[in-house]
Amino acid sequence: MGTEDRKEREKLEMRQLIVKTAMQLFIEKGIENVSIRAIAEKIEYSPGSIYSYFKDKGEIIHAIHTEGFEKLYAMQKTLDDVKDPAEKLRRMGRIYMQFALENKDYYDLMFIAKGVAEKISEKQEWDVGQRSFNYLRDNVNDLIEQGYIVNADVDSATFAIWGFVHGMAALIIRGRCAMLPDEIVKQMTEGALQFTYASLLSNNK
Repeated sequence: MGTEDRKEREKLEMRQLIVKTAMQLFIEKGIENVSIRAIAEKIEYSPGSIYSYFKDKGEIIHAIHTEGFEKLYAMQKTLDDVKDPAEKLRRMGRIYMQFALENKDYYDLMFIAKGVAEKISEKQEWDVGQRSFNYLRDNVNDLIEQGYIVNADVDSATFAIWGFVHGMAALIIRGRCAMLPDEIVKQMTEGALQFTYASLLSNNK
């Protein structure tokens, strides 16, 4: 490996360390309570070193947000070859829950944690999030066009479906189902997906 390649690898590793450390601190203390200095102290670097990779905390938040949506979208794209839109919707619900529960820290910062939306709005860029939303929207549009869902506006139906699955994920991630054993929560989640989609698609052709 040449000198330039090694330097690039070291820069990438340092960037990943900053993002990983920031995410841990955000979860532990809340985004608003974590400073660049706190991140630097955690990894035993100077604040100036952090600023050579990210101009401010907002850029770190955006990097975490982007990485999370890249992971989610990659999982969604595994469904590209599913032709039946009803089956695709069922699988997408399972994939979304799988992503949320296997990547709780990412999910919390992408959709739940206070302060993230403000930072994303400041940058006026949500392309990676919009891409995942549009993947679901295209699926819902196919369901409407093929008669699986009737008397529905595509945007309203998409938002309703997303909100339903997100609600379950948020309840679990934030410990609101802690009174239930994990295996029961898993069964309830799968049952809720089946129940809701069966009801939603009851007018299919």
